[in-house]
Amino acid sequence: MTGTTSQLRFDASKSAGEVSAILDRPVDARWLLVLGHGAGAGMRHAFMDAIAAALNQQTIATFRYQFPYMEKGGRLDPQPVLLATVRSAVAAARAAAADLPVIAGGKSMGGRMTSLAAAAMPLEGVQGLAFFGFPLHPTGEAGTSRAEHLTRIGAAMLFLQGTRDTLADLELLTPIVKRLPRAVLHVVDGADHSFAVLKRSGRTNAQVLEELAATTAAWADRLERGR
Repeated sequence: MTGTTSQLRFDASKSAGEVSAILDRPVDARWLLVLGHGAGAGMRHAFMDAIAAALNQQTIATFRYQFPYMEKGGRLDPQPVLLATVRSAVAAARAAAADLPVIAGGKSMGGRMTSLAAAAMPLEGVQGLAFFGFPLHPTGEAGTSRAEHLTRIGAAMLFLQGTRDTLADLELLTPIVKRLPRAVLHVVDGADHSFAVLKRSGRTNAQVLEELAATTAAWADRLERGR
């Protein structure tokens, strides 16, 4: 499948300045996913590269972006800066691909910051939120306080979670998602927080990525039919 890759920059917030972004757009793109990275790895991490490629195969363009701390190689930004960056990224993505309907989310922290931003105020033009490994709690500290804001989100939500994810106990996450009126949980058997699977599973990491991308595309199609 052919397409285009564009290197972009946009203002993350008034205090943080400019950050980088990558727009990967297949020729037959039907959706645009604004995709934030996890806490410990930026937009060029192997997972981000791989999921962007898999989503492109499903006709979903991606707008990956850096949070300011990752761009500068410093410590994690204060939450107000992270949330402002999410909003700025959505606006920049919509300007870069104005003809495509938009969903937003991210890997781990990137998804959680997107949800917090949407809970504070709806993200303009965003029709749904997709979380690739929602970090419900720290490893070894099971709890649900990080999910309290989800009830304030009006947009549809897709949670993609592995059964070996130590940052999201499925016994805690499943009932939370069931209580949300427009939320769907897709469980990936044998996958950890990075969506890696053990060799004895009989599956490859590439197959898991294909599953994640296909599930996201099918969910987006349902959003489109519901418009």
